[in-house]
Parts: sequence; C-alpha cells; structure tokens
Amino acid sequence: MLKPLKTDAILHERYKIRRVIGQGGMGRVYLAEDLRLMGRLCALKSIFYDLSLPDRILEQTREQFEREATILARLDHPNLPKVSDFFSVENRDYLVMDFVPGKDLRTLMMEAKNQGKFLSEREVLGWAGQIADALGYLHAQDPPVLHRDIKPSNLKLTPNKVIKLVDFGLVKILASGETTVTVVQGRGSAFYTPLEQYGGDTGHTDVRSDVYSFGATLYHLLSNQPPQEARERFLKSEHIKPLRKYNPNISPRTERSIQLAMNLHPDKRLRTVTEFKQALLGQWDPSAQPNAPLPTPNLWDLLSSPREMTLAWLSLLALVVSLVLTLVK
Repeated sequence: MLKPLKTDAILHERYKIRRVIGQGGMGRVYLAEDLRLMGRLCALKSIFYDLSLPDRILEQTREQFEREATILARLDHPNLPKVSDFFSVENRDYLVMDFVPGKDLRTLMMEAKNQGKFLSEREVLGWAGQIADALGYLHAQDPPVLHRDIKPSNLKLTPNKVIKLVDFGLVKILASGETTVTVVQGRGSAFYTPLEQYGGDTGHTDVRSDVYSFGATLYHLLSNQPPQEARERFLKSEHIKPLRKYNPNISPRTERSIQLAMNLHPDKRLRTVTEFKQALLGQWDPSAQPNAPLPTPNLWDLLSSPREMTLAWLSLLALVVSLVLTLVK
C-alpha cells in the first residue's frame, strides 16, 4: 500500500491535506482544504490500483476512472455527497467530494451495543427510506450506477439528521455491452457482499447486488450482529439466521423484508430498492410522517416468522384438540 500523503501537502495546486479520515483496501480518504474556496472542506479520495497488472490494463482502467468520475460529477441528490472534481497526480487518481460531518451508522450502532441496547427499529427504518431514495436515484441513471460497497460505516448521519451514502470507491457504471476488468483493490466488505460479487467483474452484478448489501446493512444495524457471509452460507447450505433471534422486538415484516433482500440467488431477491422500500415501509413516509405507526405485518409475514409460525401451529393444534373433545362428548 502506498504511503499516505503528508499533512499540509498541496495537490492539484488547490487541495491542502489535513489528515487521513478513512482507509480501506480500495483507497484512502483525506480531509482537505479547498484553497480556491476559502473555508470549504472536502473529502479527497486516493484510488488504489493493482499495480501487478499489465500496463495496458492499468491504462484502460485509469481511462475508465475518468469516464466514471465524469458521470459521478453529474449526480445531484440530497443523500449523496457532491463529487466536485477529479484529477491524477503521477500514478494516483483522486476523487474530490463534499466532506460530510457527523457519525457513521456503524459508530452509532456500536455506541448502542456498548450500552446493551439496539438502535430503534423506527429510527433505522427512517434511515432506510433515505438510503433507498439515494440508491434508487443511482440505479435510475443512464447507464445505471451501482455503489457496490454499502455498509454501516459508509453511511453518515449529518447533524441535521440527513443520511449520506459516502465512498464511491467501488462504483460500477453498467454500460451496455461493455466489458471491464476490476483493478481497484477491494471487492466490498465480506459481511455485506453478495455471492455474485466475489468474482469481481467476472460475476454478473446488477442493482440486485446493491439490494443485498442494503439488506445486510439493515440486518447488522438492527441486530448488533454482522450477517453471515454469503460465501459461508452457500458452502454450508445455510439460511440467514432470523433477525429476531438477536432482537425479538423487530417486526416480522421488517425481518421478512430483509430476508428477501438477502437471498443468495439474485433471481429470488427483491428486484429493486423500490420494491425493498415498499416491503419495509409500505405506505409510511418517515420524512413526512416520522411519528406515524410502523407498517403492520401481513399474514405471510406472521406465518413466515419462526416464533409466530410456532404459535400458529400450537393454536391450530389446540383448536383440533378442542374439536375432537367436543365430538367425543
């Protein structure tokens, strides 16, 4: 991994490095001052590449970075940080985004966990509505934009309670008929990565891949437990452990919606984030009606939930016994 930039280094004759604020397998993020716009802070992301690849592939990939950065710079949504610039210095490429203040959702979850508590379902579902809106906007672009690294630490809650989906380091532009090779180091975070994404671009990823990661993120936020990795579930032929095993206060509707989003096979998942949002929230709009009742579970939600299924069978058994005793009399 390349050494971090020094504090006070100036890049592109414009951005003055303050400190490292994030790091992962696919890049490093710096807090920087914009010297042309006094007082503006920005997040400067340095993209890492697999330098063992042939020069021709690296050149193609850096061209791809420029194309994709151009598309990202056109995006404008309240739940996405604005990409304002991109440039290259020597063998590194950089993406400049708005700096988003506030805590990420992983930090908030860990604070609750350390107190022996869970984040409230209402609060998490309210965040989910905003996340779904951001992803729906990305997926509606022409061509669609996948995020491919949705996880609690990539979601920030600003001081004015707006969720921002940050870190565009693994985005993939789904250009029709175009074949690309992923040489950005990293494939997303294992707990939140769908099975088809393990193969990089050799697997078929589409908007349902983001649906899986979104579902896995909500699972973690509501249970304080990271979900089982998709690869392990596949190798052991296991279903996802019921969410309410960890947090029994979660609605059967929420549990079932997340299970549908996290199906190992893309064809059996909810197909879009809009469908996922509908499954989670129904007609409830958290931004307009924050204190409205949570969506009620339907009959299938109840019957598909292990605890409610057990109660239903016990009730049916009691009814049968009662009928038998009545007939005997």
